[in-house]
Amino acid sequence: MGKGAFDGLRVVELAQWVFVPVAGALLADWGADVIRVERPEGDPYRALATQGIGTDSGGVNLSVALANRGKRSVALDLRTDAGRAALDRLLATADVFLTNFRPGALDRLGLGADDLTGRFPRLVYARGHGFGVRGPGADRPGYDSSAFWAQGGMAHVLTPPDRDAPIGQRGAMGDRNGAMALAFGIATALLRRERTGEGGVVDVSLLATAMWTLSSDVLAALTGGRPRAATGSGGYVNPLVGAYRTSDGRHIQLVFLEADRYWDGFCRLVGREDLATDPRFADLRARAENRDACVDELEAEFAKRSFVEWQDLLGRIDAPWAPVQAVEELLADPQVLANDYLGEVDPDGGPAYRLPNVPVQLDGRPPALRRAPEHGEHTEAILLDLGYTWEQITELKDAGAIP
Repeated sequence: MGKGAFDGLRVVELAQWVFVPVAGALLADWGADVIRVERPEGDPYRALATQGIGTDSGGVNLSVALANRGKRSVALDLRTDAGRAALDRLLATADVFLTNFRPGALDRLGLGADDLTGRFPRLVYARGHGFGVRGPGADRPGYDSSAFWAQGGMAHVLTPPDRDAPIGQRGAMGDRNGAMALAFGIATALLRRERTGEGGVVDVSLLATAMWTLSSDVLAALTGGRPRAATGSGGYVNPLVGAYRTSDGRHIQLVFLEADRYWDGFCRLVGREDLATDPRFADLRARAENRDACVDELEAEFAKRSFVEWQDLLGRIDAPWAPVQAVEELLADPQVLANDYLGEVDPDGGPAYRLPNVPVQLDGRPPALRRAPEHGEHTEAILLDLGYTWEQITELKDAGAIP
């Protein structure tokens, strides 16, 4: 795979589920040696059955594969003195400590930020959490459905006002967005360490990730306004921004933010020069004042052609639009394929499978994908690398520190 940006860096990951492990996977994509510390019974995420991509898949657990690709796994019981001592030896070799354990649990283990950065001044201590590390919710358990989706305002903003209950969240939306931010924070801290010789603490919460995602709505609230409710194509002041239904029940999304720039050309394209000269629609202000009439005209026009016909027609104009696609259609989307947005893992002795690539590319290429480790797969190899002898490894097993 060539030399990765993080080659030679070791990340010790003490984390479960999705958010923080995905950040570790992104670092592993770019060459970091990410050692995943799991409890003897394994990460509970390994047992999750969801959408036919977890333990219910009948094959590769793709949920675990996406969150843990490219890592090594060591199983340690940190409730034992021997397991805790083994972790200390591992931390002494680390550039980054990556965790989503809650502050109280970390302090009880002697793994709090002050403790570890005091012992290892060059260590980048990175933690992902639900609600932030200060305040009354600092030690609350947090998943993306609670911290990101519910408390972070996503459910409220995205639920249409005519519904009497919030819409549900898709799997791990906040987790994977938060993971990108956490990986960015770690890269930033590593660059600072390169310049100053000092590590530091990186924090990313799911709550903050939601607020960043909803920045436009947060800005509206800060200025005394109300965030725009989720609506259909007629919900914008500009009728040329919205989704319009085609004759076969599909939708095309127009995003003509510079509406006056595109209006005449669009009207000529669809054979409706009369709309271009209609004084009700002469410019952005006029179309806003006559928004309902303009939307009615556009809805009627879109209903005359099929989804495919609209794509062909709009392909002739240099304007921002896109088909509203199902996820299944992304798998064959020419742009997805041309840009290698899907990667393939070809593990030795097992079936090949595809995963989404990290959305970041260097020099025009995504990183090569590697498989996720089995639970505790590298325990003995990592302990040997730390200087343990086979006799000492046997003692660790006898003490219950490793399975």
